[in-house]
Amino acid sequence: MKFIVKGKNISVTKAMQEKAEKKIGKFDKFFKPEAEAVLTFKVEKDRSSFEAAIYSSGTIIRAEEESSDMYAAIDLVVEKLERQIRKHKTKLGRKIHQEAFVPENFDIQENIDEDEDYGVVKTKRFPLKPMNVEEAILQMNLLGHSFFVFINSETEMVNVVYKRKDGHYGLIEPEA
Repeated sequence: MKFIVKGKNISVTKAMQEKAEKKIGKFDKFFKPEAEAVLTFKVEKDRSSFEAAIYSSGTIIRAEEESSDMYAAIDLVVEKLERQIRKHKTKLGRKIHQEAFVPENFDIQENIDEDEDYGVVKTKRFPLKPMNVEEAILQMNLLGHSFFVFINSETEMVNVVYKRKDGHYGLIEPEA
């Protein structure tokens, strides 16, 4: 697994990087060798946060946690990633994105309730109107939703705007 380390409002020390790589590196056995882990250290005001995103053959496993201590945040992210992998081990090891994982390493000897159903309970249809990003954000806010799907008038592609936890907005664009 390759590691990409980033720091936002913080210079990442060698000790922080080594601890994060060691902790996240233990998930290496679940992914193909070309998997990439992006480790992001952030500091905002008095809160430290750590985010780990593992990319492998189009599949993304991601977790982010905040704490007053960066090392505690790293431990919390590792626990969250472990839970995600345990909870979805059967689904991940079977047909959903199987090419991203090493299925024989999913032999986790633990009983996990796998009664989670991904059944669709409601379907909505609506016309997609070309608009710019600002119009889409305005429309999303007018509807009181946390995301909005639209056709970007500049790129003529389907995009999604969403409201982030920090109160700002995000944009999801497909890659060509």
